[in-house]
Order: sequence, then structure tokens, then C-alpha cells
Amino acid sequence: MSCIRFNTTAMKSQLDQARSAGVGDDPVASFLSPAITESKIARIVTMSQDANPKIRESAALSYHAPLAVYEKLARDSDEGVRSCLARNHTAPCDVLRVLAKDPSETVRAFVAVNYSVPEDAMEELAKDTSPTVQKLVAWKASLKDDAELVSA
Repeated sequence: MSCIRFNTTAMKSQLDQARSAGVGDDPVASFLSPAITESKIARIVTMSQDANPKIRESAALSYHAPLAVYEKLARDSDEGVRSCLARNHTAPCDVLRVLAKDPSETVRAFVAVNYSVPEDAMEELAKDTSPTVQKLVAWKASLKDDAELVSA
């Protein structure tokens, strides 16, 4: 894999404009992500309905999907789609609660390490029948304990 980055003409123009305007020492850091538009949301919805599970995985990883998309993908027949959703830290708490009860150990494991999962779901995962899920819950709790020690 190459470490060369290829910028579009528009990106190069934006960098040049920022340099000439004197925007900080590093103009790249001042750029924001593109605005979330209705057309972007519509693309995410369309992707969530695609027959290809890899496309649905992309929708599951989106930070801007509508609630109905997250809810539908939480019940997707493909474990990979549900696993991607379980990793998404912007997934709504109620969706993560559903995924915490998923039949797949892999999905539940990803929920266990998601920092947005609600406490009641973590308590349920701590009692999970899977030793892997239980160990991940304990590992995540140890990180929280370490952080509390550092801040004390």
C-alpha cells in the first residue's frame, strides 16, 4: 500500500485558498466534514436495503442513518451487518440493547466493547453465557477503573 495521498482538484483548490487566507499553521486541520444533506441520508437508506450484505454493513457503520434504519439493521439476517452496527458508537441505546441479546456471540462481543452501550445492557452482557463476552465486559470495566484511578 502506498503512503501517497491523491487529492482531487477541488481539494487542492480548497487547500490553496486556505493557505492564501492564512488559516492557521495547518489548514487541513481547519476543514470540516461535508454537511449531512437529505441526499446523503437517502443514500444511506438505499444502502441499508441493498441485497449485498457488504453494502448494508456500510449503512450500519454510518453515523447519520435514521433511527428506522438502525432498528431494521439490528434485525438483519446477516451477522456481519449486525456486527458492524454493534461497533457503531453512534447507534442508539435501544438498538444496542437489542444487539446485546443477539444470538451471535460476535455481535454481543462488539456490543460489549462499544463505549456507547447503556449500563443496563452491560449488566446483561456481564452475565452472558459466552466466556468471551464476559471477558470483554470485564476488560472494558477495568479500563474504566484505571481511568478513575488516574483522575483521582
